[in-house]
Order: sequence, then C-alpha cells, then structure tokens
Amino acid sequence: MSQTIAVLGASNDRGKFGNKCVRAYASRGWTVYPVNLKGEDVEGHKGYAKLADVPGELDRISVYLHPSIGIGQLEQIAAKDAKEVWWNPGAADSELLAKASELGIRSVPGCSIVDIGLSPSQFR
Repeated sequence: MSQTIAVLGASNDRGKFGNKCVRAYASRGWTVYPVNLKGEDVEGHKGYAKLADVPGELDRISVYLHPSIGIGQLEQIAAKDAKEVWWNPGAADSELLAKASELGIRSVPGCSIVDIGLSPSQFR
C-alpha cells in the first residue's frame, strides 16, 4: 500500500508550490489528496474542500497556506492525526507552531518536496 499525503493549499496553477507538491509526491508513488477551498481536482487527483473529508489515515500533511489561514486549520489537522505535518516555507510562524505543539501535532518546518529527494524547480 502506498504512502498517503494531503496537500493543503493544492492548486491547479502549475507555478504554485501546492501544485508542484501534488506532482512531486504522485511521481514518487504516493496517494495524493489535494485540499483546496473549492474542492477542485488537481492534476487528476480527486480534490477535497476540507481536510476532514479526506478518507482514511494519512502518513503526511503538507501545508501551503499563509499562517493566518493555517492556524484556523489546526483543529482539523490534529483530528486527522497524520504521522507528520510539514509546514512549507511561509506556512508557519511561531504562534502557529506553538499552538500546533499544544494540540499534539507532529510538526516539521521545511520543504516537503525536498524531503522526498526532489526540488520544486523540477516541476514547471
């Protein structure tokens, strides 16, 4: 069974990192669940409007939302109980990370695409 990831802030704009993340993880064989406000499918993957709607357990959540928006998603993120949550550059600040820690979220600040051995620049 493949590993699973939800991408918060997934986009159909191929120039945005939320789209690059979907493509990067799919290229590595992960099951990818794009999450965006409209619930739009992204790169052929069924989209979801809310993280809570994503089926099953998640190995990873990768966040591409401004901290002012991401902080409002923390309850849903905690409820999903993913093995780890990656806060990509620009997605977290000290307040968000402190609240995430209080909720027991296993946070990793950094680029989740680089973590799987790829570079965002590979995806144009």
